Amino acid sequence: MYPNDDQPINHADYLNQISSHVPQNKNILTGKPSILIAGIAAVILLIIIMGISSLFSGGIKPTEQLAARLLSTESTANSATANLKSSQMRELNTDLRSFLTNTIRDITPILTSEKINIKSLDKKVLTAESDADLLEVLNDARLNAVYENTYAREMAYRLDTILNLMLQINNNSSNRNLKTFLTNARTELEPLQKRFQDFDIATN
Repeated sequence: MYPNDDQPINHADYLNQISSHVPQNKNILTGKPSILIAGIAAVILLIIIMGISSLFSGGIKPTEQLAARLLSTESTANSATANLKSSQMRELNTDLRSFLTNTIRDITPILTSEKINIKSLDKKVLTAESDADLLEVLNDARLNAVYENTYAREMAYRLDTILNLMLQINNNSSNRNLKTFLTNARTELEPLQKRFQDFDIATN
């Protein structure tokens, strides 16, 4: 016989030892889904926070973009006046300048209702819509004696982007005054854009 054979086994203690491990296993099994759910919730919350942060700090409102583009286009049209020789292009540019002046004037109070001050737009918006690159292209065209055709081509493209931006804002806005204004502005701008698009100094 072995020395320990005469020592009785306490079955109650043995069962207690086994059962003491069961709750720990249950906690592990039941804890995994909880950890997974918490992790997913944390990721979703982070995405929402990043989206809100981007919206309010890094994003540019389309209405702000339109305001800045109108201003930069007006600046380009004004600076082009001295370089235009043909009577047709001078007349066309005068019509464009008149449209831009009136449009900027009329949209200002509407933008104010959208909490946008057209006279103090954010620098990042103005930089994004700057006409500096366009002015450089036009200056090269002037030096190469192809100013008017280049101006017509570039302005036709610029006005097309304004038309598209107006349409985008109109489709997504709930501001009735803004929607009405944009509809009327597009109706007036479309024939101007086409006149620039169709202009050719060789036929004028």
